[in-house]
Amino acid sequence: MSAWNTGKVIEHKQWSESLHSLYVESDIESFEAGQFVKIALTINGEIIGRPYSLVNPPGSRLSEFYYIEVPNGPLTARLSTLRPGDEILVAPKAHGFLILDELPPSRHLWMMATGTGIGPFLSILATDKPWTRFERVVLVYAVRYVSELSYQERIAQLYAKHSRQFSFIPFVSREAVDLTLTGRIPQAILDGKLEMHAGIEFSAENSQVMLCGNPQMVKDTSNVLIARGLKKNRRFDPGHITVENYW
Repeated sequence: MSAWNTGKVIEHKQWSESLHSLYVESDIESFEAGQFVKIALTINGEIIGRPYSLVNPPGSRLSEFYYIEVPNGPLTARLSTLRPGDEILVAPKAHGFLILDELPPSRHLWMMATGTGIGPFLSILATDKPWTRFERVVLVYAVRYVSELSYQERIAQLYAKHSRQFSFIPFVSREAVDLTLTGRIPQAILDGKLEMHAGIEFSAENSQVMLCGNPQMVKDTSNVLIARGLKKNRRFDPGHITVENYW
């Protein structure tokens, strides 16, 4: 099997100065919501690629990738120039363990993301699994500026469909914005604000927590939750905290 399939860009959406979504037509194998694939471009005769989560749910016609353009980044600087009809390399097989099948049974599912880390959660939330497995689903989305709160229409549609189960809690750290929390996720757990807004508490008996994004957020949030009696979830040692680092 070839290491790469050639995909075609169907749409390129720019959310802010540095945030983009690519919609690509490409053959990839069946995958689980929450997994990632590598995408790449040939730059100066060299294939340069990196893994990106699939934002789309399984079965979608297009593969969707949400990324941040890194200043002088060898790949993202070129990704940001792609237009409909351009070609891109896509690995044929998805990977990753940030999937619901890796989680033990529980009543409450917490999904906490910073920046582009929301991608795999949007894929999962577009499937039936979280809504049939959990009584409550809480999506926490932390960004620096309100302009970086992408996918608000999609999140609103989730709430309209699952209003009795679903809570959405946005954080904006560098400006004061109505209807959002300020500061960082770990501190909001320590001072009780996050649980107050969600209307449920973290507990080893009832909680499964998925973390994706900035490695510092993942580390600090994990430590705060471990101090509350939760533990890391591993395939051969089930727990409560499942993580995916970005960057």
